[in-house]
Amino acid sequence: MRRAEEVLPPDVFAYFAAGAGAERTLARQEQAWDDVLLRPRVLQDVSTTSPATQVLGQPVASPVLVAPTAAHRLAHPDGEVGVARAAKTAGSLLVLSMRASTRLEEVAAEAGPFWQQLYVLQDRGVTDEIARRAVDAGAKALVVTVDTPRVARKRAGFPAALPRTGIVEALDHRDVADPRLMQAADVGPRDLERLARAAGLPVVAKGVLTAEAARDCVAAGASAVIVSTHGGRQLDGVVPAPLALPEVADAVGADAEVYVDGGVRTGSHVLKALALGARAVLVGRPVIWALAADGSDGVRRLLDDLTSDVEESLALAGCPSCSDVGPDLVRR
Repeated sequence: MRRAEEVLPPDVFAYFAAGAGAERTLARQEQAWDDVLLRPRVLQDVSTTSPATQVLGQPVASPVLVAPTAAHRLAHPDGEVGVARAAKTAGSLLVLSMRASTRLEEVAAEAGPFWQQLYVLQDRGVTDEIARRAVDAGAKALVVTVDTPRVARKRAGFPAALPRTGIVEALDHRDVADPRLMQAADVGPRDLERLARAAGLPVVAKGVLTAEAARDCVAAGASAVIVSTHGGRQLDGVVPAPLALPEVADAVGADAEVYVDGGVRTGSHVLKALALGARAVLVGRPVIWALAADGSDGVRRLLDDLTSDVEESLALAGCPSCSDVGPDLVRR
């Protein structure tokens, strides 16, 4: 992060670093993971360990995935294409933001497995257009953000200079001041149902923090949910992800896969997430900082280092694989 702050223009760094409100959620995310205590097993054979797992049937080298974050070309010219290459090389999976600064077809051409993130806009035709393009480009799932009926205020606005394609490349040649291109305040279960039916892909609901919300999303057709505080960029003061995760995992049971993001920074954080009920984690800001510092190579090193850290944490906790991790490993 320090190197990214050194190389990025101040307004760009502030855009990526900012949280909503008084930034209480942003400030507490990492500490919430640190506060979960591990109870490692001993006298286990960990002479062979592997962090590999599967998400929605897709094999990945580790349970560390790339979260959807906007406008990568603000951070580095490699942009989303560079992040896609890094994720592919690392054996990870990219969740491509709807607010990408590179056309999704260009990213898909360089990517390994990827999922497409979507906001439901008031003009649902734009959301549907991106979904159709993602399907045609080979996306394996649609990730629908459900915690953003409106965008929360933050201390930092958009940077002074936006990428060539703008903040949402799918809105090029449209009037971005048109209110119909803002998030839909009436986003609801029917949107998940409609997108799943139209795309023929699994739908993942991102931004769930309660059992009730998780059950509603699964009832509407979601194949997975992401426990997420939106990087501290939406409602401030919400329950931290590690506290929400067990409730959500218990609520959906075997009906849906559960993932988590928000403040995950180390292999032990990942181990704790798995023990609390997640199948995988997603990392956002660390990818931006690594991209800013050293482009695609920086992101690849970040993902490789996290995978190595996960493997070490598994071994030290007495778990040969991710599937061996259970709730006995943590004290909530």
